[in-house]
Amino acid sequence: MGTITFVSYDGESQDAEIDEGQSLMQIATSNGVAGIDGDCGGECACGTCHVILDKQWLSRTGEQSSEEEQMLDMTPEREQTSRLACQIKVTEDMDGMTVKLPEFQM
Repeated sequence: MGTITFVSYDGESQDAEIDEGQSLMQIATSNGVAGIDGDCGGECACGTCHVILDKQWLSRTGEQSSEEEQMLDMTPEREQTSRLACQIKVTEDMDGMTVKLPEFQM
């Protein structure tokens, strides 16, 4: 098994084991990652699982839906590589990925 590292806005990091097939949000919430709330339960109906990826990982996370784009448009800390963690299905290919968390979630 591999790991994904979640990094808070103030630089604290937490590793979580990859559980292939789960969403990145599910992995974060089941590992108690502070800053990922997942209030809508993964339905792409809120922005409480906003993450910022390094460009090198973006292509491995799948395509963004129009619903995800709309939710991210409402996020004040949106960056070019922003995604909603609930919309990313984790694979073993993501071993070593670093995920940054914004200071504020919606």
